Parts: sequence; C-alpha cells; structure tokens
Amino acid sequence: MDFVHTPVMSKEILTFLAPKNKASLFVDANTGEAGHSQAFLAEFEDLKLVCIDVDKDILEIAKKRLAPYSDRIYFYNGWSYDFFTNYPNELKRPDMILFDLGISSYHYKKSAKGFSFDKDENLDMRLCSNDNLTAADIIARFGEKELADLFYNNSGEKHSRRIASFIVSERQKAAITTTSALNEIIYRAVPAGRHGNKKGFNIHPATRVYQSLRIAVNEELSRLTCFLEAALRVLEPGGRFAVLSYHSGEDRIVKRFIQAKNKNCTCPKNAPVCNCKRRSQVNVLTKKGITPTKEEITRNLPSRSARLRVIEKVLDDEEVKND
Repeated sequence: MDFVHTPVMSKEILTFLAPKNKASLFVDANTGEAGHSQAFLAEFEDLKLVCIDVDKDILEIAKKRLAPYSDRIYFYNGWSYDFFTNYPNELKRPDMILFDLGISSYHYKKSAKGFSFDKDENLDMRLCSNDNLTAADIIARFGEKELADLFYNNSGEKHSRRIASFIVSERQKAAITTTSALNEIIYRAVPAGRHGNKKGFNIHPATRVYQSLRIAVNEELSRLTCFLEAALRVLEPGGRFAVLSYHSGEDRIVKRFIQAKNKNCTCPKNAPVCNCKRRSQVNVLTKKGITPTKEEITRNLPSRSARLRVIEKVLDDEEVKND
C-alpha cells in the first residue's frame, strides 16, 4: 500500500510514551494513516492499542496497514471526544494517549475534499462527511467581517480584510465552490510582493486562508480543550499524555490546558492561607515543548511547525481538590 504521510517525531514519542508494563494500553486519538501506531506495535510486542479517527476512509487505510497486529487493536470511527466521554467498559483505562493534531498528508493528496490549493477540487474540508458545514458554505454565508476575523484569528493572515473583501465582491457574481476559484481570488487580493517565501520555505499566498477554513469547518480549536479534558479524565494515574500541535493557535490552547492542570493552589495571591486545597493533577515532562530536529525537517518538511508537549498524570479529577 502507498502511504503518503510520514509520522512526526516518532523517536521522541516512542521514548516518552514507552510502556511501563506488558499490560499497557495505548490510545492513538487521531490515527490517520497509522504511522505512529505501527511504530508502537512493532517496537512493543505486548502492547494493546486503540486507534481512533473520525474519517472512515483513512481509518480503513489504517486497518490495512495494521493488519498484522489486528489481534492487539480496537478501532473506533468517530470523534475522540465521543470515545473518551463514553469510554468502553470492556477496555482498561489507557496508560498512554497520543493526540497528533495535524491533518494527514492523505487529506491533501488523496481525499479530494479541497484541503489543498494544489488541486482543483470542491471546497469541502470536512473530516467527517456527516457534519453539515463545508468550506464552500463558509465562503458563501459569512459576512465580510466574519471572514476577515476567521482568517486572522485562526491563522494570523495579515491580508485578511482585503481577502475577505475580494471574496464578498466575487461571490456576488458567481458562487465560489472550488479551490481553483478561491485561489484566483486570493492571488488577486494578496499583493504580488507577498507571494514569495518565508524563512527559506515557499509559502503559497492561500496557505493561511485554507488553514483557517479547515479549522473552522472541523471546529478544531473550539473542540480541542474538550478533547483534552475528556482524554485526561480516563487516563490511568501514572499514565502519560502527548500532544503534537502544528500552529500557534493549537499550541496556545494545549499549553494553557497543561498549565491549568499543573497548577496547585488557585487562591488569590494575597490570601493569607490556602483555602482551595487544590493539588496539581499532572507533571510536565516537556517544559517548553519539543520541536523536530533539523534532520527531520529536511526529510519531512511538514514537520517544521510541530511542537510536542508531554505530561504525566498524577491524580484523578476527584483527587485534585483534597478536602
């Protein structure tokens, strides 16, 4: 089978999430083409896995890739939040959880859902086809300010207002439903001098707009804290939780989540004594996060924006506040 996605920071993740005993359960909460899952199954012969993905097509690819290990895997097609919220009774609590928040290269190259500006496809971008809102719907329905705010807030697009203005003007003439139509508008909206590269990498002028639309369609930022909360809740105390993020918006949410869980007393600074009796729920194993090596970036360019954060759970929710 031809796999198009290269897993990011596999060596580092294998090290941080190495099982402590033979009965360990690892949950790959965003499996994709199963690169990380395959590495864990090959490295640790007694390890059991749960593989989750909301995209049923890519989960089928993962099943074929992991077929030699099928007796050690539980597959789940759906959002990881739903899985963790309704955690199956027949499974032990997980000892390791990995959230790879990136979109697999498969989606850009093979899904035909308009994730890539390099192909002429319909503007869909839904990871789950049962969800209603597509990228084309956003382009058609959002007001000019809403679009500008979306492009700026989700990806820091500096020309968000101008791009939004061009989109609103052009959609009055014809519906914008394909990547080629959106590309042409963005090219005209972004000044020609800004079509070059940044830090040695070619940056297509449509990159941040597409990222913004994908994030909005799949509610990636609004769902993220809920996903993390649900996963940490079921993680076994002493277990480890790793998150790979790929842009500042994601990483900021992950960082704040970890800081909140790592906090002890939450009383006001001027309080004479601690009344909350709160205890830290996790230990932080990567204080500033880990980024890929130069060698990995050379081999796998999409890894360049990745940041890995890892925590170890100390207490369950009910133990955090010690009355």
